[in-house]
Amino acid sequence: MNTKLLKTATAPILIPDQISRALTEAIIDGVLQPGERLVEQELQKHFHVSRSPIREAFRDLEKRGLVEIRPRKGVFVKTVTQKDIDEYFPVLAVLEGLAAQEASNQITSEDLDKMAAELHNMALAAEKKDAKNFREHHYMFHRAYIEASQNTLLGNMLSNLRMHILWYRFSYRYHLEDFEHSMNIHRRIFDLFTDKSSPEDIQKFVRDHVEEGHRKFIEYLETSVDSQIANTSVR
Repeated sequence: MNTKLLKTATAPILIPDQISRALTEAIIDGVLQPGERLVEQELQKHFHVSRSPIREAFRDLEKRGLVEIRPRKGVFVKTVTQKDIDEYFPVLAVLEGLAAQEASNQITSEDLDKMAAELHNMALAAEKKDAKNFREHHYMFHRAYIEASQNTLLGNMLSNLRMHILWYRFSYRYHLEDFEHSMNIHRRIFDLFTDKSSPEDIQKFVRDHVEEGHRKFIEYLETSVDSQIANTSVR
């Protein structure tokens, strides 16, 4: 395990939450690969801590579905399957649609300003075909109306779900972006909020948007599998 690539400060004492966040970032960024074993002794040296906070961080990562703790074998980064994708996307679609519906009646001008700013930044990133920057502002655009729902439980659940979806995309190297289509969709979401459309219309549009993302991801996976089979046959 290459702990040198972990993006974290090496302060003398790090609490378990900080260790968990550092390992989460490393997993999502692909520094720690699916199936890779997390070696407790190496992490103790890297973070300059005892065994206890490392194990507590492992339990947190397991609870959030990022690692698997196998008795007498160790702790391993979870390997993402299509079953995971098929389970997470529908739940994300329903909950994010609900957040949009709840936000529709209480969204403020400040919230709309945040969405407008992120939409502008998305457009700039799209012009440069900067997928990484585009995804970051895309996340913040959605986050603006999720927070406007003023439902803390819903916000926390969606944060965890969106983190998993991002991880799944990186695990399968799914970095394709149809910038023009995505911009049109997000401009429409913004317009629905600014025009004070019905909560039901906003809920349905956002839910359909997430479900479309699920369909495209599955199409990508099926195409990738077919491509791998074809390449193997040629050899």
